[in-house]
Amino acid sequence: MTNRADDIPRALPERPTRLMDQFRAWMRSRHYSYRTEQSYVHWVVAFIRFHKRRHPREMGAHHIEAFLNHLSVNRRCSIGTQKIALNAINCLYRKFLQIDYGQLSYRGSRRQPRVPVVFSEAEVLAIIERLADPFKLMAELMYGAGLRVSEVLRLRIKDLDFDQGQLIVREGKGRRDRITMLPRSLQERLGAQVLLARWYYQRDQQSGVGPAWMPYGLARKYPGQASQLGWQFIFPSKEPATDPQTGIVRRHHHHPDTIRKYVKRAAVDAGITKLCGPHTFRHSFATRLLEAGYDIRTVQELLGHSDVSTTQRYLHVLNRGGVGVISPVDRR
Repeated sequence: MTNRADDIPRALPERPTRLMDQFRAWMRSRHYSYRTEQSYVHWVVAFIRFHKRRHPREMGAHHIEAFLNHLSVNRRCSIGTQKIALNAINCLYRKFLQIDYGQLSYRGSRRQPRVPVVFSEAEVLAIIERLADPFKLMAELMYGAGLRVSEVLRLRIKDLDFDQGQLIVREGKGRRDRITMLPRSLQERLGAQVLLARWYYQRDQQSGVGPAWMPYGLARKYPGQASQLGWQFIFPSKEPATDPQTGIVRRHHHHPDTIRKYVKRAAVDAGITKLCGPHTFRHSFATRLLEAGYDIRTVQELLGHSDVSTTQRYLHVLNRGGVGVISPVDRR
């Protein structure tokens, strides 16, 4: 699992003939993120399969309505999921194929997003103490700096600023950069992790392993930078991986499924029955800051949310039946 490079866009034919390859090539030419590309292709393929593999040019508004109603009624998808599916179909038709399908009339999903699952401080400690480095350090960064799994794994040496006590998240969700704190208690072990990444880097240079992967056109814009120490991943995989776009053998970062597996196993061993995973550390980070009285706008910036309403979800976790309300059973 550790030597897959799933977050690097796969190679496309120079002149793609298949519809989905053409759609992927079009999105890349417009600089859509790879996660968005994967999501949109997933929902467009689901739409096509729902209609027995008919070509989108042969379908129209009532076919789109039928699929969206299917997501709402039969699959009981959330509002957010239905919206993403609509965004994908809209991108395919109105932007890529340049077909205006007119107005839609469909049943909107009613299932609201769930309140985020949050660890207590005791649960965080119970899970972390059952992890070994580097996965323990990854979990502590997610809890201590509010990072997503992908953001932790994509950290490079140049993104750490020990003097200022901060780290820079590059190309986070929505392709936004942001600055967040670098917990003091983790700096010594992060320094040791950087030394390990340096050791892998020096060994790879001697054995002919290719340079680190650089996103989008940066490799062309800054030739040679990928071979510099600063561009190396802080959490390198144990074995090199083949770049699916170029075929170059590189040392990528750990695979996200690996940290998910270890966190879930640690939670089970700790007797935690909540439906949780690595992202729960990020939820817990936000909740702890709001509990401590930090301004919601500050928490929003640290999390990298584009809309404060996303951050406000964590206020529901704090309200636990009403702030300051004492249960009748506790009055006995």
